[in-house]
Amino acid sequence: MAKIQTLRGLAELRHMKIAIYSRGIENNQHQDIIQLLDELALSGVELVFYQDFFNQFYSAISAKAKYSTFNSSEDLDKNIDFIISLGGDGTMLDTVTLVKDSGIPVVGINYGRLGFLANIGKEDLIPAVEALVNRTYVVDKRTLLHLDSDVRLFGDAPYALNEFTLHKKDSSPMIKIHTYLNGEFLNTYWADGLIVATPTGSTGYSLSCNGPVVFPDSGSFVITPVSPHNLNIRPIIVPDNTIISFEVEGRTDGFLCTLDSRREIVTKDIQLAVRKETFGINLIRLNENNFLQTLRNKLSWGLDVRN
Repeated sequence: MAKIQTLRGLAELRHMKIAIYSRGIENNQHQDIIQLLDELALSGVELVFYQDFFNQFYSAISAKAKYSTFNSSEDLDKNIDFIISLGGDGTMLDTVTLVKDSGIPVVGINYGRLGFLANIGKEDLIPAVEALVNRTYVVDKRTLLHLDSDVRLFGDAPYALNEFTLHKKDSSPMIKIHTYLNGEFLNTYWADGLIVATPTGSTGYSLSCNGPVVFPDSGSFVITPVSPHNLNIRPIIVPDNTIISFEVEGRTDGFLCTLDSRREIVTKDIQLAVRKETFGINLIRLNENNFLQTLRNKLSWGLDVRN
């Protein structure tokens, strides 16, 4: 009881306000969500829910308490201390587009599968709440990629936490991507596509295409081809102050341009370039969870997984 009162007192002293975002919850996750809300309520935290999630959540568990809601990034006021992302890494990437340049720290609680970004497991809900209330956490500032183009793409969020990609459509033939670093010619990639990944994104799509794992604070980008025609083509790491521009050729008029999980279909006449975004994203992790531990856990390093 004394511990609960201490947590409640701390939250009231700081008037803590937390937003919660999720794409949705499965039936077997209801009790976990209830546990999280109970822990936050005991700590006196004011909660603000994403409207679509709240509509599903309210009817699913018959929540009786009254909560505030938000629909877009414009509804997130400056008094919000954190935003909790409930889901997997895809949900975290959606959350990044909501946070924008507000600087609101993001907490990822993993209800998905692998969870490199949402690395707090649902079994750690109580320690996570205690860390938030007591502010005994670590903030990792992650680099974003910004996309420049001569036509408007991706609305008011032309940036990515993980990666930017150019890719052929469906069963189309491979494309040629002429790539330049600060205006100087690098290479023409004959491939299905090309990835430019941030250090955060180096453990995502780029890794599955044999790209290297890069530390989050390394100050670099990774350029990784997707199924290159020439087998001597390898990924390359460049400084993150580099402007990377592209010219695309192909037998079809259109190809895919993506930022994380969002995509646009563009023509080969469009001018595209990526650079480091002027702002970053603050990701919260518990003190005991560092990048090396995440690598070991998620990639099963040091374990015999043959059986």
